[in-house]
Amino acid sequence: MTTPLTHPVTEDDIADYLGNHPDFFERHAELLAAVHLRSPHNQRAVSLQERQAQMLRDKVKVLEHRMMEMIRHGTDNVMLSGRLLSWAATLFGTLNAADLPGQISRDIADRFAVPEVALRLWDLAPVHAQSSFARPVSPELRQFVQALDEPFCGLNTGFELADWLTTPQAAASLAVLPLYAPGAGGQGALFGALVLASPDSQRFQNGMGTEFLERIAEICGAALARLR
Repeated sequence: MTTPLTHPVTEDDIADYLGNHPDFFERHAELLAAVHLRSPHNQRAVSLQERQAQMLRDKVKVLEHRMMEMIRHGTDNVMLSGRLLSWAATLFGTLNAADLPGQISRDIADRFAVPEVALRLWDLAPVHAQSSFARPVSPELRQFVQALDEPFCGLNTGFELADWLTTPQAAASLAVLPLYAPGAGGQGALFGALVLASPDSQRFQNGMGTEFLERIAEICGAALARLR
């Protein structure tokens, strides 16, 4: 006489059993060929072994895709590094230091497809005091730039430094890059800020990676330090 189970066997119980008894299919090898599952690709019934092979092939495809993505990003990074080095060589080869602010703005716009670029510098040599790039910057704005641990990226909510742009009303998003002079053993004095702007609100997003922008700021700071 049979009695009803007090605790019916569940799928989790079966899964736990098979997980804890990996030799089950060794003792019942015939089940590997007898059990049939539905294929996710064409809905036909396949054996358990074939289904496992399909799963392995799918995993291999995912790994291949990830590998190709890594290779692509690696190639992109190499090309980008080359462009930065080429640009740095051009800047450091400029004979007249007073030409650098305008050249930097044009180069960033052309080489890196930034719609609008502007900069301001302070604490420069007296000979540059009347230059457009040395126009006065408020103490509050200097403090804002000084407080940045990394380039600021986000929406243009009416920042004072957006007024440096030719068309500030068209700047939906922007990036603010602090410019430091090279110092002994590391970062020197802050002496300016570079603004990159775009009419695309998603171009410079809050939380985006800033490593590339930091490299741009380092190159600009080193080149422009000749004006101090």
